[in-house]
Amino acid sequence: MEYDQQPIIQSSEKADLLEKIRPDAIVEVIQQKLMGKEFKNGVWVVNQSLQKRALTEEGATEIANIMLSVSSQNVSISKLKDDEIKKRTNAIAETAQMMALDNWKSYGIKNGDKLHFINEIVLSNTLITLKQSENEGIRKLLMGTIQEQNLSSSQNSGGGMLGLGKLFGGNKRNE
Repeated sequence: MEYDQQPIIQSSEKADLLEKIRPDAIVEVIQQKLMGKEFKNGVWVVNQSLQKRALTEEGATEIANIMLSVSSQNVSISKLKDDEIKKRTNAIAETAQMMALDNWKSYGIKNGDKLHFINEIVLSNTLITLKQSENEGIRKLLMGTIQEQNLSSSQNSGGGMLGLGKLFGGNKRNE
């Protein structure tokens, strides 16, 4: 008697789901946008109408790097509380502001509105990214999706609930 056996959770399924959660991808976009670029025909090109608020490459890269500290899969699937999120968000935004003030010349900052512009981008992106992990939101979504895939896989293979049908001859191969 031979039975089909499937593991309850396949590591490739878990890896595929985790690969789809890429909070760092938006940081790459923000970096390019901070330099006054837009994505056209598969490449980033300078948009002259965005140059008034554009930062230098150094400034855009350093501001993007400060956001990378919270823009990772590990952070997205962690469990954070609202007060932790607020403290971390404010600390990152404050650090970005200090960096912008200390390095205003090399960042290409010529007026105060760029400081507010940077602050809004850093604050918004950091807050939204950290909010994903509030009350284990992304973690619960992942676990629910994995469980749903396992249940569906088990039912489609004739295994029934939790694969118990296999134990009782539900998916026997012809001998």
